[in-house]
Amino acid sequence: MTSPRAIIHVDMDAFYAAIEQLDNPELRGKPVVVGQLGPRSVVSTCSYEARPFGVRSAMPTVTAQRLCPEAIFVPVRMQRYREVSERVFDAFGEVTPEIEGLSLDEAFLDVTRSLRLFGNDLAAIGQQLKRRIYERTGLIASVGLAHNKLLAKLASELSKPDGLLWLKPDQVQATLDPLPVARLWTVGKVAETNLQRIGIRTIGELRRADAQRLTKTLGNHAATLQRLAAGIDDRPVQGDMQEKSISAETTFDSDLDTLEQAVTWLARLSERVGERTRSQGLLGRTVTVKLRKPPFETHTRQIRLAAPSAATDSVYVAARGLLEIWWQGEPKPRLRLLGVGLSGFGNVPQEDMFGSTVAKPKDALADAINRRFGGGSLVRGVTLKSRPTR
Repeated sequence: MTSPRAIIHVDMDAFYAAIEQLDNPELRGKPVVVGQLGPRSVVSTCSYEARPFGVRSAMPTVTAQRLCPEAIFVPVRMQRYREVSERVFDAFGEVTPEIEGLSLDEAFLDVTRSLRLFGNDLAAIGQQLKRRIYERTGLIASVGLAHNKLLAKLASELSKPDGLLWLKPDQVQATLDPLPVARLWTVGKVAETNLQRIGIRTIGELRRADAQRLTKTLGNHAATLQRLAAGIDDRPVQGDMQEKSISAETTFDSDLDTLEQAVTWLARLSERVGERTRSQGLLGRTVTVKLRKPPFETHTRQIRLAAPSAATDSVYVAARGLLEIWWQGEPKPRLRLLGVGLSGFGNVPQEDMFGSTVAKPKDALADAINRRFGGGSLVRGVTLKSRPTR
């Protein structure tokens, strides 16, 4: 029997408006509307101070001004929002490679395979994500935890703002049943009106409704909606299949101050990168090492492999050479973050699947064991010296 999935939904709170308030302290505590004031302009987002007045995203800005005369309108600064978003998604990547970005400020994360690395504590991963995002951006995120995407997203919505909610299987019915049917992600205005016409206003009423009656009202969509009303959602987290690079990185509780510590972590990160690359049937040509000194000074170093590879040893040896060169050139080397990446991909030639540049026998053995018993079940001995991260 397979274990339930562990899904996290992260949604930044009033993302654009929160960045404007972060960059301009004079805006804090005031009703901020992101969007140019004009007859054809709409609200991109607004701060929580503007929402009690009825201001909402996609509303014409002239309407927002009428509802909230004291609102402060600021132009959209998309480049700045993308810059902060990259930091947020970097934090996601330290937890799992399985990320489905929905927008600059929202994503699903499948952390099923990462649970063992975090003590099988889903709530701890959620708390860690909130903390890392705040430390790196100064912004607040709401986090929903569940065993599927529908429930994880609903959990983050119910916990806003600045919340964390774990919706466990035995809590699903009690949580969903009282909610209006419009809270289900596929129920639009038309479906809501049709359901209300036959006396169905809550998710619980939808779940208990007669299937034939529902089909007459909603057509083929009825069965899907009734499954969702029961909290059933089989959609996988779908990341970008055309990855430009595969990477793994870690932020440390205490800065690393010896090369031995750094090399130990480098081996562990190289294992993650190698395993992910082989699982996607790819070969990489360029190895990158990311090094961050305290407080936030980041360096990257790259080297091109003699031949495309997915072998953990190839990644590790190249990355270690880059690390040692950087370490020797620093007067007082210390690391707050260490990362390894592989890029320059091509598909694995079928006849070379177990060739020396693709995967050595020990890679194939480790991959098979980790697939069967969970990630991290079999690792290289040098990685056992690595310390826990935050």
